[in-house]
Amino acid sequence: MPELLNPADPDFARDPYPYYARLRHEAPVRRVALANGTHAWLVTGYRQAREVLADPRFSNVPAPRAGRPRPVSAAQQARACLARHMLNSDAPDHTRLRRLTSAAFTPRRVDALRPRIEELTGQLVAQVAGRLEREGSADLVDAFAFPLPVLVIGEVLGVPEADRAELREWTYRVGSPADALAEGEVEEAWTALHGYFTALIAGKRRAPGTDVFSALVAESGAGALDDGELLAMAFLLLFAGYETTMNLLASACLLLLTHPGELAAARAGGPAGWAAVVEEVLRHASPLEGTTWRRTTQAVDLGAGTLIPAGASVLVVLAAAGRDPQRFADPDAFSPARYLPGAGDERAGAHLAFGHGPHFCLGARLARLEAAIALPALFEALPGLRLAAGADTLPYRPGLLVRGPRVLPVRAG
Repeated sequence: MPELLNPADPDFARDPYPYYARLRHEAPVRRVALANGTHAWLVTGYRQAREVLADPRFSNVPAPRAGRPRPVSAAQQARACLARHMLNSDAPDHTRLRRLTSAAFTPRRVDALRPRIEELTGQLVAQVAGRLEREGSADLVDAFAFPLPVLVIGEVLGVPEADRAELREWTYRVGSPADALAEGEVEEAWTALHGYFTALIAGKRRAPGTDVFSALVAESGAGALDDGELLAMAFLLLFAGYETTMNLLASACLLLLTHPGELAAARAGGPAGWAAVVEEVLRHASPLEGTTWRRTTQAVDLGAGTLIPAGASVLVVLAAAGRDPQRFADPDAFSPARYLPGAGDERAGAHLAFGHGPHFCLGARLARLEAAIALPALFEALPGLRLAAGADTLPYRPGLLVRGPRVLPVRAG
């Protein structure tokens, strides 16, 4: 096990699971040294992760001056403003912020998006097929896994399609360790995002539409969002609305292309087969590697001699919890059959890819719907799809927040 955990290390980003397995074997909750000079408690066991996510003694409010000291700058001020979102809050603020946005993600409203998702998927699949015919290869991340969720969440939120490329670049930077990027790139991205959302919200005030951002801007009275909260909510809903689904789709495509037997079973299994694939990808290759950081408001005894002191930084590693052998049989195997109706493994359904407790992901139903539509459409239209590079050579997103291949080159069979 490395002396320091370096999330920016490309080899670690590509395959962190052996490290997490060794860590979990030693202790499912353990203090580790990070390459940035800080220490943190990593939660890698399923049971312990579930407990921490539901325990109010683990606060989501970031600790002051956490991590490396940063000089006061426009970028740092922008970051502080955009970080005021509900994932970085506790009750009662979190309850109020979640209430204002939950109406946009009710089952009825999400299910009503099905025809539009099917339409967008069909357009993108046709574009991928055209690119394969013209050029012989295509990148499924750039051509499929990214544009579908960003188009869908863009319509829900009211973000212009023309802005998606810049937003993707900016959110990629702020979700990555600074050590993985050129100097100044993270700061530049925070400043650009702050400026973008400031202008977007001003535009919604001048000319409101029927989208979520317009509704949030128009909200008034007790409990309404202030200007800073509006900016933070805009950032969170966009980032969470496409980033995780993009990684879900990309990881699903990679796993199916490298497991042809499972792909054949999904094709033969109809909607239930594809739904099982989605759940197994969520467990096996969690699009969120870890939750947002938490800190203890008091000393917490998690049992087995594990006492986390007050004020400690704590990260629940969802990617590790999903492969805990105490919870999942043969956890490193990609086996969608465990999620088929009547499979007999009642434990398998409760993966933690969307979190647990009061911060459970509002967009879980939408992410599942997009994947359940997109994956069969892609593989039915392009049955001969093949990887155009070795799976073990693909670069992955660095960091401890989101996880997925950065590129996924394919060719027609």
